[in-house]
Amino acid sequence: MHPAPALHHLGSPFVNFRDFDFGEGSHGYRWISTKRFRLPMDAPDDRTVLAALIAHPQFRDTYDGAGVQDWPRHGQWWLERITPGAYQAVDALTATEFIRTWAGRYGDVPQELEARLVEHLYAPIRTATSQYVLGELPDDALHDYGPIHIDFHELVLIDRPAATLTLLVAADD
Repeated sequence: MHPAPALHHLGSPFVNFRDFDFGEGSHGYRWISTKRFRLPMDAPDDRTVLAALIAHPQFRDTYDGAGVQDWPRHGQWWLERITPGAYQAVDALTATEFIRTWAGRYGDVPQELEARLVEHLYAPIRTATSQYVLGELPDDALHDYGPIHIDFHELVLIDRPAATLTLLVAADD
């Protein structure tokens, strides 16, 4: 495997479902965190790029409101238990349906939210050259206060022509 390329963090847009009117439905305390990175044009194979993401300080976020910390956790998992091999390649349709099904779990998604999802999720999924979903990890991979989310879904999008990597985390509190 090649040395891990340097990823440059570009920003972290956040979509909170509470900001949208679900009418009679429920927002279900759902949200989507997006972390975007500049990918070097000469970045090697996808597994090496995934290793660079896992090693990046922005990956150390438990998504519990504490933000990025210098600790051995990511989401609800111990960082050491997440490897490039834990990510499974999926196609764009599977990745889109994965998020669309989760987003619509409690009823229709308001138009304004759907437009935001198209912009922040579905369009980047469609243009990515590779899409990965974090697969199931064993129970002992949960960190000491890991199971605070009802659902925790993670996608990684690698878009080589655009030289970007996008980490998408969709969860329920």
